[in-house]
Amino acid sequence: MENTKKFLKKIGIKEVYDDFKSDKRFDDGGQYRFEVPGIQSPKTMEALLTESIKQGIFIHRVTQTKGIMMLTDEEIGKMIDLAIDYGCELFLAVGPRATYDTSATVHTKEGSRIGYRLRGYDNLVYAIEDVKRACRLGVRGILLYDEGLLWALNQMRAEGEIPENVHFKLSAHAGHSNPASAKLLEAQGLNSLNPVRDLQISMLAAIRYACSMAIDLHTENPKSTGGFIRHYEVPKFIKVASPVYLKTGGSVAANHNWDTTEKEALARIKQVSLVKRIIDEYYPDAIVSPVKSSDLSIPE
Repeated sequence: MENTKKFLKKIGIKEVYDDFKSDKRFDDGGQYRFEVPGIQSPKTMEALLTESIKQGIFIHRVTQTKGIMMLTDEEIGKMIDLAIDYGCELFLAVGPRATYDTSATVHTKEGSRIGYRLRGYDNLVYAIEDVKRACRLGVRGILLYDEGLLWALNQMRAEGEIPENVHFKLSAHAGHSNPASAKLLEAQGLNSLNPVRDLQISMLAAIRYACSMAIDLHTENPKSTGGFIRHYEVPKFIKVASPVYLKTGGSVAANHNWDTTEKEALARIKQVSLVKRIIDEYYPDAIVSPVKSSDLSIPE
């Protein structure tokens, strides 16, 4: 076992503990940012951002999860305009996925491990077309569920087939939860990793030690993924895993693809305020990324 640990340390992976403190930051110097996921429409996004302004809380990233192909060009255009006016990132999810496909397997207990990954050549093509459409309209943040798609899109980004300033984040639904996976994904061009939702603090610290990209962490979860709330752990999230996106408001939803209403968007902002209170009280020295930072992947 010791020889294995020595070799892992040699390649940038080592055991770290709860008292580990990350010295890594976003390029703007921030340790953390707020992200609100599950915002599926322009109306909901507008309600969310309007309420955040009323509450004096800046949301750095808004994420849609149902899929680019579920939005019209007009809807995407409105969400882009909202993001530009407000100054936040807008991440849209790739639409094609096993659950939308003709797969019977994915709906079984064993087959659910397929998750939102892509099946076959055609669906890989469809997924890339989904991304190209979003980029053509001005989106610069893409939520992925499939590692192979990440690899292909990274090649396209490097060769100028899609804009070089597009950022890719990988969902928790891809199921990654260890530092070796983080290193592999970062090497394939990933900008932001959402590991599985229930990792212990030391597990998150080990992932942070192994990579430099942003880590997206759920501060609470929908009932479909456990429903647990981790607000009091958020100061530790920031200390051991910065730079982090704090994915907040999930407990308002029943599941990942939940159609958040305008009323529920206000409830998500309340969740953000609850998390902010915890940070302000228990880690007041934590550095939040500036409002409208030039480091954000804001739509064009």
